[in-house]
Amino acid sequence: MIRPHRSHPLWFAFLLHRVSGALLALFLPAHFLVLATALTSPQALDGALAWTDNTLVKLAEFGLVFLLAVHALGGLRLLALEFLPWTSGQKTLAASAVALAVLVSGTFFLSAV
Repeated sequence: MIRPHRSHPLWFAFLLHRVSGALLALFLPAHFLVLATALTSPQALDGALAWTDNTLVKLAEFGLVFLLAVHALGGLRLLALEFLPWTSGQKTLAASAVALAVLVSGTFFLSAV
């Protein structure tokens, strides 16, 4: 069955917002686990922090910052949909939000490398 609404650019913006939120929720327990090592074992925290110098980890941090930026800008898009009148330029705003997320996360990645 073909669902024409799933080819609309704003549906992709919705999907990106939903997926980024789910991936950020999966990241949080791992982040809290690493932070908890600071309380229990400073040596284990030092090992975890040394592991973050790995190139793949820095690439994953780029992805994390991208997800955070996309999710935050997607939330602003949702607020605009709720509280502002509909305009035909909202597709452009959604695409601009993704472009801004790429810019923010790319800047972070370049400063981390």
